[in-house]
Amino acid sequence: MSSAMPQPEATPILACTVSRDVQNFDLLIEDMEAAMGESWGDLGFAEALAFFGQPEAESLEFIALAIDSDDEDNLVLMGEIITQAKSRGIKVILIAEDVTPASLHQLLRKGADEFVPYPLPERELQSAIDRLSQPEPQVDYSQHNTAHLNKGSSREGALFVVHGLAGGTGATTLAVNLAWELANIGGTEAPRVCLLDLDLQYGSVSTYLDLPRREAVFEMLSETAGMDEEVFGQALLSFENKLQVLTAPADMVPLDIITPEDISRVIEMARAHFDYVVVDMPKTLVHWSETVLQAAHVYFAMIELDMRSAQNALRMKRALQSEDLPFNKLRFALNKAPKFTDLSGKSRVKRMGESLGISIDLQLPDGGKQVTQGADHGLPLASSAPKNPLRREIAKLAQSLHELGQSDAKAA
Repeated sequence: MSSAMPQPEATPILACTVSRDVQNFDLLIEDMEAAMGESWGDLGFAEALAFFGQPEAESLEFIALAIDSDDEDNLVLMGEIITQAKSRGIKVILIAEDVTPASLHQLLRKGADEFVPYPLPERELQSAIDRLSQPEPQVDYSQHNTAHLNKGSSREGALFVVHGLAGGTGATTLAVNLAWELANIGGTEAPRVCLLDLDLQYGSVSTYLDLPRREAVFEMLSETAGMDEEVFGQALLSFENKLQVLTAPADMVPLDIITPEDISRVIEMARAHFDYVVVDMPKTLVHWSETVLQAAHVYFAMIELDMRSAQNALRMKRALQSEDLPFNKLRFALNKAPKFTDLSGKSRVKRMGESLGISIDLQLPDGGKQVTQGADHGLPLASSAPKNPLRREIAKLAQSLHELGQSDAKAA
């Protein structure tokens, strides 16, 4: 009696790269092999549409759609690939090299789940795959009610902007805590405050306040021409019913995917409905940075007492002055400033200002570990560490800005 040897089962295909020629994306091949082993395949554009209808495609978890500038003439085909994949429950990672923001915008609107630039940053593909495999968070939005905005409101609120001139200078910490302090001034008659996170790629305001990121933000930013009070209000989230927050989009998007006109409409809408609008800017200067600068009442430029901050402050000064932009709006804020008794440190601050030809108007003390701990717990310093020296200084700043706004309103 003979017996047949068992045949090894074929490895199911869990993922596919889809491209004109995958050899143009050699780093993608390496990362797919590292992430998926032998459980992935490669398809051309037309092949992908045909493959989706085959039984073998039922095991597909995601496709990596890789495009470059030569593929922009076939955006309709790219969009159809995304649409067909999504209709079958297949996730889409969009990988793009030298593609215009308008094209990226169009494909992201079609439903791509993740965007990763090419050349691929270290482990970014694996991170994107990990995010795809995570279940959709079940968010209780009743804790973060959307804002109800009245039509025809014209408050003309003051615009305060925070821009870190180097990484880790505390720009988001200042923006979040300044907005929260302003929202708590005056007790029951507290002003209406809105916090806008315009760092579209790495914005972390949502993390600092433990707020979810919502698709409504990207949808609103994508169609600002038709934005009204209802659309803008639905993109906002309420923090403890005192502060309205526009978080960064859920997915990483190019900074120039929105135009100066888009930013202008968002700022105008926010100013019309709130007494104070606080903006957290990306470190990078983009083509809509001038729009924010021109609209700002005060533009805080965050620096530290080090060479990188000094060099970047000088670059910023030269850039603004060469374009005849309002450099006088900048208020340089020194994070982790020397203590009162540190005479050597005080002297260094003075020399730094003199050598750069700037005035360091605001000196914020080092808040220590409590700052990081508060951010990790999603709480402003006023809640997590009310006696922290940094919190006290930001509270003083908020009070002075509020008093200045009140005096200006009375004078008008």
